[in-house]
Amino acid sequence: MIEFLIEKLHDTRLMTMLFAAIAATATVMTLAMPLLATDSLAKRMKSVAIERERIRQRERERLASGEKISLRQSPKQYMQHVVDRFNLSKWLGQEEARLKLVQAGYRGQAPYITYLFFRLVAPAVMLVATLMYLFIILNVEQPALVKIAVAIFAAYFGMHIPYLFLKNRIQKRQMQIRRAFPDALDLLLICVESGMSIEASFRKVSAEIGSQSVALAEELTLTTAELSYLPDRRMAYENLAKRTDIDGVKAVCVALQQAERYGTPMAQTLRVMAQENRDMRMSEAEKKAAALPPKLTVPMILFFLPVLFIVILGPAAIRVMELK
Repeated sequence: MIEFLIEKLHDTRLMTMLFAAIAATATVMTLAMPLLATDSLAKRMKSVAIERERIRQRERERLASGEKISLRQSPKQYMQHVVDRFNLSKWLGQEEARLKLVQAGYRGQAPYITYLFFRLVAPAVMLVATLMYLFIILNVEQPALVKIAVAIFAAYFGMHIPYLFLKNRIQKRQMQIRRAFPDALDLLLICVESGMSIEASFRKVSAEIGSQSVALAEELTLTTAELSYLPDRRMAYENLAKRTDIDGVKAVCVALQQAERYGTPMAQTLRVMAQENRDMRMSEAEKKAAALPPKLTVPMILFFLPVLFIVILGPAAIRVMELK
């Protein structure tokens, strides 16, 4: 069987036909892919419009029936009971946790109660699960003190699981906002230069940028509301910087505060900040591209080089085995 395969691999006519067939198939697929590609954005926008109309119809029916509507989610009763019983707001509650929840997109009292509840439950679950695994399921032949120490370490790790989950959500949301923020600044610049007020500009940009970044649209919508009712407009910009915690957004908020305070031209400020944020996005992309070769070194050594050696040295090894 091996000799037959080697003979076929050395057949020039067969290999030429095989490579020609592969090249023809690749050419046909390359030419046909643009024709077969569908407009996914149009489908998504259509589905969003249909879902929005369903929500409106459901809300109209709810209003007609006189059902009470709550704009904020209420926490689960059992979570609220546990948090109140153990007074977790005093022992585990932190103002930093509320800020992190807002940065992750969780607003209101319900996410805060849920966070405190899991800060209490996760260590206990990890402790019990580790003890059962070590003493009953696996039955490791180690001293009891070692097993208990491992269980305590697992409980300590379980205490940080909610924070790690929250940190991961914050990073994903910040990445989404960071990618769409330069385009939002360009739209904001166009609105300001056309004569619109800053509140109307924020409202317009939040409606247009939603197809690219829902998180950024939410933040701009909140900023629009705060610009309308807060006594000091600078507080709205400070809150936007705190909710996003992104250097580019912070710089823009500081520039907008200075424009509000000293009366500098808003359009010129937005133009400069838009260019800076675009340069920051490009430099971040270049940094990731520059870090790619070192990251590919280990996979190439582990996976590509052995296969390459097998392909190069395999025929010679087979011939040596045949000679023996």
